[in-house]
Amino acid sequence: MEIYSFANRKGGVSKTSSVWAVGQLLAQAGHRVLLIDADAQASLTRCLPVVDSTKSLATVMDSKAQLLDVMQQVGEKLWLVAATEELVVAEKVLGADLAYPLFFKKAFKGLNKLVDYVLIDTPPAPSSPLTVAALTASTKVFVPTSPEVFSFDGVTSLLELVAKVQDSYNPELEVGGVFLTKYSPTYRRGLHHAFVKKMRERFGSLVMTTTIRENVAIPEAQVQRQSLQQTAAGSNALIDYTALTKEILSRQ
Repeated sequence: MEIYSFANRKGGVSKTSSVWAVGQLLAQAGHRVLLIDADAQASLTRCLPVVDSTKSLATVMDSKAQLLDVMQQVGEKLWLVAATEELVVAEKVLGADLAYPLFFKKAFKGLNKLVDYVLIDTPPAPSSPLTVAALTASTKVFVPTSPEVFSFDGVTSLLELVAKVQDSYNPELEVGGVFLTKYSPTYRRGLHHAFVKKMRERFGSLVMTTTIRENVAIPEAQVQRQSLQQTAAGSNALIDYTALTKEILSRQ
């Protein structure tokens, strides 16, 4: 079982959209996929088919249920552990527990018999206990970033956190890659291209080849709680995320 966290310490970089799209594409390819919404904003939960709100990640954190009890099917070979507003309080309680980095690692025990891939949508908060717990349980972390200076700072900060987690909790954690969202080499935006050049110079081979273009097909599909395959089969968004999914798999 592969466990991938999608993380950045800055919001608005298409982290949730990337988990949403890549997860659905992996499931479409025949893999058994579990999506975990670990962000109290619950954006991932809101762009998938409606599920029972009484079964959520917060109930697992409150020790009222096991992870297997709150997995809800949202597509063929696709399951979700939903987020709700209760996650805000639950995360604060979790952070007071000295063993909080091990939360997901313990919760995932036995899951490998049922699931091939776990994708975790982490919160962007710099000191999030759930982000640390997600990284502690993950085999790889993928970092989406938009072409702007504040996102660059978010990537740098996130990679520093990854190094601390590797040192203290999970030496097997790897940075799967950093990928650009809301960007294309063909865009006429000189400042963006300069930023991307700086990123490639700074992070080298960690920067992935695939970039995700801006595309209205993504929010249109999400508001309908459907996949890109259902609503925009010929869109640039689906083309880009298909390429990204293939590149992610190639980095195993």
